[in-house]
Amino acid sequence: MGNSLVCMSTENKARKKASKHPPPHPSSSPSLVPSSSGRDGVTSSSSKKEINKDLELDEELAEQAIAAAMLFRHHQRNGTLPFPRSTSVVYPSQGSNKKQLQQPGFTKSSSSRQRSLADPLLRPSQLVSQDLKIDDLETKHLILVHGGGFGAWCWYKVIALLEESGLKVDAIDLTGSGTHSSDTNTIKSLSQYVKPLVNIIDNLREGEKVILVGHDIGGACVSYVMELFPSKIAKSIFIAATMLSNGQSAFDILSQQTDSTDLLLLRQAQVFLYGNGKNNPPTAIDLDKALLKDLLFNQSSPKDIALASVSMRPIPFAPILEKVSLSTKNYGSIPRFYIKTQEDCAVPVSLQDTMIKSNPPQQVFQIKGSDHAPFFSKPQALHRILLETLQIPKLQA
Repeated sequence: MGNSLVCMSTENKARKKASKHPPPHPSSSPSLVPSSSGRDGVTSSSSKKEINKDLELDEELAEQAIAAAMLFRHHQRNGTLPFPRSTSVVYPSQGSNKKQLQQPGFTKSSSSRQRSLADPLLRPSQLVSQDLKIDDLETKHLILVHGGGFGAWCWYKVIALLEESGLKVDAIDLTGSGTHSSDTNTIKSLSQYVKPLVNIIDNLREGEKVILVGHDIGGACVSYVMELFPSKIAKSIFIAATMLSNGQSAFDILSQQTDSTDLLLLRQAQVFLYGNGKNNPPTAIDLDKALLKDLLFNQSSPKDIALASVSMRPIPFAPILEKVSLSTKNYGSIPRFYIKTQEDCAVPVSLQDTMIKSNPPQQVFQIKGSDHAPFFSKPQALHRILLETLQIPKLQA
């Protein structure tokens, strides 16, 4: 993750000691023998299962309620809340004689309206998808650009949700990342690092546009490509990402971090790699796997943390240091949107706010309860925001 470079700043600030709260080892807690009666304060295994099911149901109902409320507010703003009255139809009771036919029939209620998008039979992802007018979008094609150390693999949840919504999605591996064969230590420039992304955009059909979504230092890659292909990019979305201004590098932005606790955690997590020998500058940065949860995934599931632990690769050093020239004519002509991650220890909210203030995007969103990896910790919330962003028209100059 690119923000680990912050610790190279020469500022000498007081640092709070980073607290660690490792989860207790299963063997450290006393084992409880399941009781069929559930007496003496011992919860039976069946009771535990029932409780877990209730919690899962409560979480699902809460998500549905939130999604329904969002859709209600959307329709309310646009004056699109048709509520046709329901009509009752009397169906006669079944029978062969006149007496039976004269008996009062039973009443069924039938509605003339279509099923509401807020009906609880639909999941939150279905609610948003049905409200999305695919044909009205400028483009249905999104390209997801991962952050430092990550790869295309990190987007797996979001890819599934977006494709279910009818969108075309490409998630790329930048040079030396994911399954790309290059050695990270051999990457000497931002142009080399971002080449897989450039190749995709360069090969688009005439008149075809895409939407770029960048995470972490993937934001610097997105900024670089925006300057190269302004006519091929409909809009760009930055997720806790380095949203550059003219003449800035990713390191320039990340070094502005001042939170002493997060800086200490970054210092502890980073491992500099010297592919050209220790007498030369570092060529890459790796992260201590034992600190990934505290730094990047403090709200993510154990399964996603395990996936990241075996999949993350070192972060090339040179691209982070490279300053990028960005013009108003090219980079400035493309609508930008920013998504803040509220529980982020790698790119804290204060640093995200600094970027937003110095280089204002068209609109800012936030994901509450998200760590640095919302594609893991809050994939449905990220999906909803991405869909909403797709539908926002470009501001007229």
